Amino acid sequence: MLFTSSTSVYAQRDGSWVTEESETKSARETRRILRETEELVLGHGGIVARLAGIYGPGRSALLSKFLSGQAIIDPRNDRFINQIHRDDIAAALFLLLNRPSPAREIYNVVDDQPILQSECYRWLAEKLNRPIPSLGRSTSISKRGASNKRVTNAKLRGIGWTPQYPSFAEAMEKSILPSLGEVIQ
Repeated sequence: MLFTSSTSVYAQRDGSWVTEESETKSARETRRILRETEELVLGHGGIVARLAGIYGPGRSALLSKFLSGQAIIDPRNDRFINQIHRDDIAAALFLLLNRPSPAREIYNVVDDQPILQSECYRWLAEKLNRPIPSLGRSTSISKRGASNKRVTNAKLRGIGWTPQYPSFAEAMEKSILPSLGEVIQ
C-alpha cells in the first residue's frame, strides 16, 4: 500500500532543513489529518511518499503567477519553495512500489534544490526577458500557510532514486518552458 501526502506536514518556519523524522506537530487541521492518515498507512505496512509542490508541463503555480503579473516579491515573507517535477514523482513511486521490503517507511519526494520564492521570480524574469515582479506585501494566503523549510530527499536518493529534474531551473529549461512555446513569447 502506498499513500502520498504533502511535505506541508512539516511546520517549520525558519528555513531549516527537514527530514522524514523532523517534527510535524502543528495546530493546523490539515497537517493533523495528514499525519493521522500516514500513521494508519504505516500501521498497515504501507509506504508514505510526502510530495513537495508538483509542477510540470501545464502545471506551475509560480510560473502562472509570474506570467499573469500577479507575482509579488515580499522581502519580509520570502520563503523556501520545495518542488518536484511530475515525472520525478512517477519515477519515485515506481521505485518505492518495486522495492523488496518497502513497508512502514516515509520518503520525501522533492527535487535537490529548495529555492527562495524571490529567486524563482528573478530567474524567470531573466530567462524570459521580462521585468522582475514588484516588491510589496503579499496579501494572498498560501496553501502551505506560513511554512518556510528546506525539505531533503537524501533518504529517497539513498535507495537509488535520482531526479531527472534536480532543480527548478533545470525543470523549467528542459520541460516546462518548452511546453509553452509561443505563450511565453
